[in-house]
Amino acid sequence: METIIEKMKSLRLNGAVASLESRNRYALDNKCSYLEFLEMLVEDECVRRKNTGFDRKLKTSRLDPCKTLDVFDFRFQPDIDKRQIQDLASCRFIGEKQNIIFMGKPGVGKTHLANAIGVTALHQGYEVMMVHANTLIDDLYRFKADGRYQTALKRYKRLDLLIIDELGFKKIPRNGLDDFFDVIRSRYESGSIVITTNRTFEDWGGLFDDPVMASAIIDRLIHHAEIIKITGNSYRIKKRTDLIDNQTK
Repeated sequence: METIIEKMKSLRLNGAVASLESRNRYALDNKCSYLEFLEMLVEDECVRRKNTGFDRKLKTSRLDPCKTLDVFDFRFQPDIDKRQIQDLASCRFIGEKQNIIFMGKPGVGKTHLANAIGVTALHQGYEVMMVHANTLIDDLYRFKADGRYQTALKRYKRLDLLIIDELGFKKIPRNGLDDFFDVIRSRYESGSIVITTNRTFEDWGGLFDDPVMASAIIDRLIHHAEIIKITGNSYRIKKRTDLIDNQTK
């Protein structure tokens, strides 16, 4: 068996190697055919590769695996249509190259919902990345400085889903405006974007310090988009209030 294991390792069949002895015992005890034995080993290898692939995708996605729809408190935000969110979590919008824009004041759950949709997309095999809007700008500036800008743009374009979080948290610097537009333009009708923002579209001219560029960005984002405005209260304030109430009891 050692010879077989070494040959399997050389073929990188690590999942099958890990289960070889136990599967062999099972096959002998249950009088499995050679084909059944082989099928079990192949299945073990497929499962390992799938899990390894998911772990890799999760790490590069920058998503929080704990922020899922299962733990989102829809009761605290009754204005949110739960069925609409669940429909978006089916990820059909990704196949249709559509966008989602979550709009609302800080703390209402925009980032959680965007993250949860991203995690669901990962489980469906999509390539996903979540990045803070200003981190995206900083990264592109750094990539431009060291000659990796076009490579970075291709990477952002290749993603099935790009989640840009907290657009409007800080003003987009003038030297990053063209870079941000390049990302939006490169994904227009070719890949889905989810954006969370605490600014209305009317404010984007000031956010980008260029009304014409803001209009061009908005035009490309909303052409094929579902816009979800959240008007509820802040979860963070609720948690803080609940903590104070518990301490005073």
